[in-house]
Amino acid sequence: MSRFLAIVISIFFCCFQSLAYTVVIDPGHGGRDVGALGLRAKEKDINLKVALALGNLIKANYPGIKVVYTRNNDTFVELGRRAQIANKVKADLFISIHTNSTASGTKGTKAQGTETYTLGMHRAADNLAVAKRENSVIALESNFEEKYEGFDPNSSESYIIFEFMQDQYMASSVKFADLIQKQFVSTAKRYNKGVHQAGFLVLREVSMPSVLIELGFINNREEEKYLASDWGQKQLAKSIYNAFVKYYKSR
Repeated sequence: MSRFLAIVISIFFCCFQSLAYTVVIDPGHGGRDVGALGLRAKEKDINLKVALALGNLIKANYPGIKVVYTRNNDTFVELGRRAQIANKVKADLFISIHTNSTASGTKGTKAQGTETYTLGMHRAADNLAVAKRENSVIALESNFEEKYEGFDPNSSESYIIFEFMQDQYMASSVKFADLIQKQFVSTAKRYNKGVHQAGFLVLREVSMPSVLIELGFINNREEEKYLASDWGQKQLAKSIYNAFVKYYKSR
């Protein structure tokens, strides 16, 4: 092999590597952490099925994109570990998938719709309530006070730290979140609860644009039926995928 050809091949592989794109998909909860509960469905199961469907769509249509799951079965993964997975593979995008519930968890709520969060200030009480519920999973981890530096998921004061955090990926995260919400409306015909900011620990720890999606309210009986159905899960996954395609192409 000539020296010139070797240089050309080297440049080609360097360029190819620079174009590589990695998406980390994070199905919230899992294992002993079931998440929110409906009459029959469990949040952890809905999250996983939508996440796997989303990953399959990306891999089928963009084989050059690397898809990594924080879990691909019913296992418990600590919040910090989820972020470590994303940071280790140097992900370009982090998508955390969850299912909502009202604070009381009362079955038969009228609350409905999808919403997508980015890291930031909890400007409304509802946003803070959602963040507290999702962050409370760290209580299932051993030595969580030490690992999360004294962070108390139930204390409003703990969230003051987010006032001082500068997220260099905020613009990209908000852009992607907005695309997701629009697709939930146009593709899945869901009610749009909008894009919000809140102090989610799993988003705080990742070093890339990131969103946390709430697919719908599991304690709304009609939404639970939709969320637990194959059709509903495919439509939700397709919505997120369509948003991803628009975001990816606009880089």
